[in-house]
Amino acid sequence: MAGLGIDGLSSGLDTTSIINQLMSLEARPQTMLKSSVSRTTSFANDLRALNTTVAAIAAKAKTASAATSLAVYSATSTAPGVTASARNTSIAGSISFTVGESAERQVTVSAAMAAWPSTPPTLALQASDGTTTEVTAASTAMPDIAAAINAANKGVSATVVRAGTDSGGTKLYRLQLTATASGAASAFTAYRGSAADVAGGTAVDLATESGAAIVGTARDASVTLWGDTSAEQTITSSTNVFTDLLPGLDVTVTAPEETSVTLTVSQNVSAAASVASGLFADVAALFKTIAQKTAVTVAGSTGSSSTVKGGSFTGDSTVRALKNALLDAATGALDGRSLSDIGVKITRDGTVEFDSAVFTAALQKDPAGTAARFQSVAARVEKAGTAAAEARTGYLTTKIAGQDKTVATLNDQIASWDLRLASRKATLQKQYAALETALSSMKSQSNWLASQIGSLMSTNSSS
Repeated sequence: MAGLGIDGLSSGLDTTSIINQLMSLEARPQTMLKSSVSRTTSFANDLRALNTTVAAIAAKAKTASAATSLAVYSATSTAPGVTASARNTSIAGSISFTVGESAERQVTVSAAMAAWPSTPPTLALQASDGTTTEVTAASTAMPDIAAAINAANKGVSATVVRAGTDSGGTKLYRLQLTATASGAASAFTAYRGSAADVAGGTAVDLATESGAAIVGTARDASVTLWGDTSAEQTITSSTNVFTDLLPGLDVTVTAPEETSVTLTVSQNVSAAASVASGLFADVAALFKTIAQKTAVTVAGSTGSSSTVKGGSFTGDSTVRALKNALLDAATGALDGRSLSDIGVKITRDGTVEFDSAVFTAALQKDPAGTAARFQSVAARVEKAGTAAAEARTGYLTTKIAGQDKTVATLNDQIASWDLRLASRKATLQKQYAALETALSSMKSQSNWLASQIGSLMSTNSSS
């Protein structure tokens, strides 16, 4: 109705302003609902962030509670050509050995030739187990010979290499054949001729032709343990890696070592302590966040003008229950013994403190016992965290779902108020429009009566 220009037509009132002020009063319940939506949404978002952090702690604690969580080992070698990698299945100990050979793959180079000397261009590859594969190329051109060998995919790769020219100026090439894997089992023999020729003994071994050679011999890597004793034992590997030479220990050799090499495996207590430190640091950081969002602040000067404001978690029983559960899980006594002997303490301000030095000392003194105690604590933390943050049944998850439902309900109420307020505004606009119309009519009548009275008085005076 404001678009009709009802403001002050007859009354001189700022009708639009009056209606807006009245609507502001009418909308107070809706404004309160909107404030509730803002507060509830903010609270739900804070709970969501908290829930994500708790879920991450529970996941880390589950890993830390595993029997091998502190089984972090490192290996040292007395020879630069021998390295070792220790897994969490390793055990502390040492072993000495000599390295006889490192593993190699076979490389055979053919004699120089302008093209494959026989038609059809057939050759045979015989593996170390006697299996023979016949290969026929598209032509006698050396690139086609190499392509056919590679396409056969039988553990041998072929490369064509320029080898100068013959006396007539014709370009010559050599065929380099390389085993795709190292080790004695990957040895091969390349023949010029068919598989039947190989079986009949008429095929030509490429490596025996004039100018050809085996330039790399297929062989296994080998190490010898307890040499020069009755227990002497040689272990071989088709690669340069000896898997599980000791339990959980992979050894890599790169060259022969006639002098005895000693490998020593020991627990990496520093890395193990970092596992424990990481878990307790995450729990302490969570408690710090809760404390910040629970703190009560006072704004303004003391007295009646000051404003006391709580954080989003202030007074919330669910968050308080979460902190108490995690704090008890992380710091509570285990089997009647305080956790201070492994560096875990509760502070005056209600958080967890971890002393890595104490934990490291305990781990060095009693590796198994310390690991068992830490893993038990981690299992308690995992249980407490999961109870809160489990995706479907966790009490934090459930509370978040409840807050989201509350927001949805409030938004429905706000939408209903939108309709109610729109209707009320339309009613007010109609009422004030009617008022202006009535005043306008009354003003017209007043003017008419005034003119009539003026006429009568004018007539009387002239007579």
